[in-house]
Amino acid sequence: MKYRIYIDETGNSDLASSDNPNHRFLGLTGVILDLEYVRNVVYPQIETLKNRYFRSHPDEPVIFHRKEMIQTKPPFEALKDPEIKRRFDFEILQLLSEWDYHVITTVIDKKTHKDTYSVWRYDAYHYCLAVLIERFIFFLEQVNSVGDVMAESRGGKSDMRLKKSFELLCNQGTDFINSDRFHKVLTSRQLKIKPKANNITGLQIADLLAHPSRTEILLQYELTNQRPAPFAEKIITILQKKYYQKEGRIIGYGLKLL
Repeated sequence: MKYRIYIDETGNSDLASSDNPNHRFLGLTGVILDLEYVRNVVYPQIETLKNRYFRSHPDEPVIFHRKEMIQTKPPFEALKDPEIKRRFDFEILQLLSEWDYHVITTVIDKKTHKDTYSVWRYDAYHYCLAVLIERFIFFLEQVNSVGDVMAESRGGKSDMRLKKSFELLCNQGTDFINSDRFHKVLTSRQLKIKPKANNITGLQIADLLAHPSRTEILLQYELTNQRPAPFAEKIITILQKKYYQKEGRIIGYGLKLL
């Protein structure tokens, strides 16, 4: 079996915005999937769902994007109908519950990071990424398998910096995992970067889960008092069985606050 972790972000890595409560926290969510399982199960089922509700076509596939779906923007106008929305929500939640995958979310408090490290600061996105990949290594070692990493494109120079950061991570390791352990379980030292518009199934699932997962960790640490919407609460309930665990522990592994 070969696994891939698909990564999506919630928030931004700009430390200058960290004093704004709406931009204080950056979250990265990784969804770990077996690639053959994606090909044989997840991709066909999610495309069938798209076609049923949104008339997706292979030449112009519908791309699931959480924000556009919530706002019922094209091509999700059908969700303006309460009965159609009820049926769609039920089906997508059922799939998210039934599919076999694991989730890791890392969240960084950018304000605390900025205030603590006044001289030297690790790029917030890359810091989250390093911690996320560490846990992916733990997972691959635990299941005695191999895998690679794919992130959503952020465009231009950001993608180039991210690729260089990932390559450095693989070559030098971290304070907790040496490079040999990276090389043993990762099939590529190159970070795969794809736009969500490429209809990458795993990236779309990560997009649906990232915001609710970040909200959950902020609630757990009492860093927000905003309750999630009812649909997001249902996703959070599903996630309890999907978070990566090590020795029965989710906190610090499937969920990590920096």
